[in-house]
Amino acid sequence: MSPAFSRCYDPTGARYGVPTYPWRLAPDGLATRRQLRARGLRPGGQPVAAQVVWRSRRSRTGWRVAYFYRVDLAQPVRPMTPGRVRALAAAMRARRTCPGCRVDAGYCIPTSLGLCVTCAYPA
Repeated sequence: MSPAFSRCYDPTGARYGVPTYPWRLAPDGLATRRQLRARGLRPGGQPVAAQVVWRSRRSRTGWRVAYFYRVDLAQPVRPMTPGRVRALAAAMRARRTCPGCRVDAGYCIPTSLGLCVTCAYPA
């Protein structure tokens, strides 16, 4: 058994406080937030049931973690209310409006520019 595998395998949760598994070895009945959302579910306030730990060169620490929730305790996603639809539309409108010319650019303004492309590069 490799040292990386032994660091990632703790099904009792004695080392990290929650059951920990290596990449692709989590038991059935658990899902990440994204996997729950794809099924039309949400965690619904339940605590983290398990975690998967793997080595990654992208992370500063060299390790990445994905948290898992129980599928049987997950609740359905809340429906969009008219107020939430209006708030989301206002937020997207604000992202598309150029602060320089006050015109709806038709696309989200890049945060790197802070202005629409025509205002950022007038020439």
